[in-house]
Amino acid sequence: MIRKKKNYVKPKQIFEAGRIEEENVLKEKYGLKNKREIWKTLAIVNYFRRRAKELARAPLEEQEVFFSKLRAIGLNINSVVDVLDLKVENILDRRLSTIVASKGVANTTRQARQMVVHKKILVNGKVIDSPAYLVPIALEEGITKKEKLKSPKELRETKTENEDMTEEVKEKIE
Repeated sequence: MIRKKKNYVKPKQIFEAGRIEEENVLKEKYGLKNKREIWKTLAIVNYFRRRAKELARAPLEEQEVFFSKLRAIGLNINSVVDVLDLKVENILDRRLSTIVASKGVANTTRQARQMVVHKKILVNGKVIDSPAYLVPIALEEGITKKEKLKSPKELRETKTENEDMTEEVKEKIE
């Protein structure tokens, strides 16, 4: 069995009042399940920063490829300085649950998260059940609520209506 490695790093100081207050505010604002989601997002931001530092001395073409990928996600990036200035909130704003709430499909971010987890949200016709999914700008318009299927009673009623219609058609043909 292959073990997955952690994709986040716990804070060095466990009890740091300022950090804990900031995390609590973020957790409430974005409807996060726990603080581990904040740490994962911070790991993503740190990855982008580390990558930008590596590309600082690289040719402009390589930098532009990296910047275009970040722009596709929906981040306003034009230079290495912009990448180094990224914050956790910038990534949290691009999560599926946050965008569902901001589009008005759900009333709150918590409700949006629940809808995503319960597979009630479609992105371009496909069900995405991860609230942490980073939505590219190109797919943002394709976010819709899944339509409710008909109940078995309604299906039976439509079936009998269809049978009546086929009998009428058969009579007309004869």
